[in-house]
Amino acid sequence: MDTITIVLVLLLAVVVSEFLSRMLRLPIPRPLLQIALGGAIGLVADFRVTLNPDIFFLLFLPPLLFLDGWRIPKEELVRDARPILALALGLVVFTVLGVGLLINYMVPAMPLAVAFALAAVISPTDPIAVSAIASRVPIPKRMMHILEGESLLNDASGLVCLRFAIAAALTGTFSIYDATLNFIWLAVGGLGVGFVVTWVINAAKNWVARHYGEDAGSQILVSLLIPFAAYLLAERLECSGILAAVSAGLTMGLSETSGQAMATTRVRRSTVWDMIQFAANGIIFVLLGEQLPAILHSAAETVRLTGHHEPGWLLIYVLAINLALAVLRFVWAWVSLSLALLRARRRGVVIQRPSWRFVAAMSLAGVRGAITLAGVLTLPLFLYDGSPFPARDLAIFLAMGVIILSLVAASIGLPLLLHGLQLETNTTQRAEEDRARTAAAEAAIAEVERVQHELGEGKPDADIYVAAAARIMDLYRARIEAQSRVGDDPALARQIEAIEARLRIAALKAERMTIYRLLRTRKIGSETARKLVRELDLMESRYEG
Repeated sequence: MDTITIVLVLLLAVVVSEFLSRMLRLPIPRPLLQIALGGAIGLVADFRVTLNPDIFFLLFLPPLLFLDGWRIPKEELVRDARPILALALGLVVFTVLGVGLLINYMVPAMPLAVAFALAAVISPTDPIAVSAIASRVPIPKRMMHILEGESLLNDASGLVCLRFAIAAALTGTFSIYDATLNFIWLAVGGLGVGFVVTWVINAAKNWVARHYGEDAGSQILVSLLIPFAAYLLAERLECSGILAAVSAGLTMGLSETSGQAMATTRVRRSTVWDMIQFAANGIIFVLLGEQLPAILHSAAETVRLTGHHEPGWLLIYVLAINLALAVLRFVWAWVSLSLALLRARRRGVVIQRPSWRFVAAMSLAGVRGAITLAGVLTLPLFLYDGSPFPARDLAIFLAMGVIILSLVAASIGLPLLLHGLQLETNTTQRAEEDRARTAAAEAAIAEVERVQHELGEGKPDADIYVAAAARIMDLYRARIEAQSRVGDDPALARQIEAIEARLRIAALKAERMTIYRLLRTRKIGSETARKLVRELDLMESRYEG
């Protein structure tokens, strides 16, 4: 009962954080509210959450990384592969070396291997936290795509570096040759396992659906099990479960292009995964806050590890680490950008250098979050000889401080850096959307006409089929006509679309309220009302999206 109560309290805190983030006028990111609520729970409640690192890692990381890989725009990932890889791989190694040496210099009591482990833990970024911070400030879409791609890959590279650092701390030895071979196996094996597991499961699922029908509930459950299957199999084969989860998500996104799942399955599955993402990320931050009072309570012992006697030194260390992370990120981004511009000039392409404020925004956008907390909690409790893992509590405290301070710095700095900057207009995506809508409507008209002839051929009431087909084709022709207006006057066409959307939403809401009124007066049954309301909800979601 205690475990169930703890879970329910954590979920309630996540819900309350969402309400508070909407009620407060201040641009406070939701993760900070969740940490504060977790801290309040830790101070008031008479229970303590004992986190088993392995279980914590297994429960939270595979589904979150899988979903990131599933939903990330693949074409953007390919287009910006060079800067994404530079940030996700090169910057991670640069950060681990630079920050690890800094931590070891500041805190001699922390062994070098543990300092590198802490640096590896704080190297991955969290786009969920950035999105929460930037909800009221427009961030360039390409910047967000790069941040998302970086986060997707640097989770894996940072945690792989963490694995090597922990192994060095446990054994006291480190071999570059063995580490290189191990890294190759971890990377290739993890990516391969994720691809194979997802492909096999989807192939089997689709075969069953084609021959015996599709059930939305079982399809959703299968999608929930895929990341755990890929992660566990990869770990069993001693390769990277993290990369397996990422690869599984990417493969899932590619397999979805076949369009074999039913529309209702996709709608319900998307809703379920949205809820899991919201709850899992929220619980992680609430747990971070819940752990803070206990760690702060032992601050005196933690400070003694640093060789000082004042708790204020812990804050100085957190500030120094955050400053080092931002400076290293700024330097790396600036050098990478300069090299990219130099390569472009050699090809004869002239590209205007972005403002330094964009580079600074990229540096501040490197917010640490769920992955950092999950990673630091996997530090083992004991060494192989049974002695306590050196400076574990200090590492956890510093990691938590980095998460909180990076959230605060980004929530204050990003709006200031991005305010007033000219952001790129997404005309290419709009043009693609218009072309796709027109092509889809033309294909629909052709198919309706074909099916109408097929159904009405040789029947005495063929006129009924012609009339029904004409009504449907008129709707698609109206869509094609609306899209053709975009080329004449894009601004006017967008304004007309916005007006039509508001009118349609108003009409749909009126329909829904009438159905509910009929239900309350018992003029229709609940099953009929539920079916009609769901149809209206699906139509309204199109215009609200």
